Amino acid sequence: MSDSRANVPALGTLLTAMVTPFTKDGEVDYKQAAELAVKLVDDGCDGLVVTGTTGETSTLTDEENLGMFRAVKDAVGGRAAIIAGTGTNDTAHSVHLSQEAAKLGVDGLLIVTPYYNKPSQAGVRAHFEAIASATELPVMLYDIPGRSSIQITPETMISLAAHPNIVAVKDAKADFAAATRVMAETDLLFYSGDDGLTLQWMAMGAVGLIGVTTHVVTRRFRELIDAINANDLGTARKINFELEPVIRATMTRVQGAVAAKQILKWQGVLPNSVVRLPLVEPDTAEIAIIREDLAEAGMDFTV
Repeated sequence: MSDSRANVPALGTLLTAMVTPFTKDGEVDYKQAAELAVKLVDDGCDGLVVTGTTGETSTLTDEENLGMFRAVKDAVGGRAAIIAGTGTNDTAHSVHLSQEAAKLGVDGLLIVTPYYNKPSQAGVRAHFEAIASATELPVMLYDIPGRSSIQITPETMISLAAHPNIVAVKDAKADFAAATRVMAETDLLFYSGDDGLTLQWMAMGAVGLIGVTTHVVTRRFRELIDAINANDLGTARKINFELEPVIRATMTRVQGAVAAKQILKWQGVLPNSVVRLPLVEPDTAEIAIIREDLAEAGMDFTV
């Protein structure tokens, strides 16, 4: 591997994939988004992903996506890397949204594998290359076959690494053998896309986490990443075990955006837990299970 990426802007090590706050009427609440961004950065995030999966990007208009980029950039720009989720299953649309995001001064782009269309790997590569060539921004590939129905193969990633603007991968596939090969043969920076695998990913060479549970225990995740980077494995293991029930509450009971908004409401960070259809808020039984998980971690809320 070379040092060809030495001048790439830092994308951070602890990034939260931000929820998009809504008003009670279902409109995007840009003021709440700005306040949430400030809190996350104050608590230890050095990067934020705006309108990714957890940001409910698939139910936002282009104007709302751009409004979120603007609000978060204005709130914490210069203090944390702002990564705009501009990937869709339509290459031309993704190019347009990426170019508009670039005009707002975001620091990078998160581009998901094109979902639903099920292109060949040649199509996947062409999709990413077209978007990466549309701006000068660093691009992070988002490999999440559970949502996109296809993976980015190691061969495709290795080919894409030759593009000067493609610099990182958010991996939600957890194929450690495949990732090891890509890490060994490229300069791509890997980020854990699974909150519960942060320790494992970073032990293998990833640079950080893009998380959802990081909304609710930001400082503890900061401590986890700092301990790993300090080679303090004992502390990292202890924190990892403590985080397990919180991760379980946020990531396994209902969709991550739904759970995160519910918990943020309990914490008094958000005024409501409104999501957009087809997502719905948790029912009584789901709320009870989430509360039990959190209580196991010493986080008890009265609702």
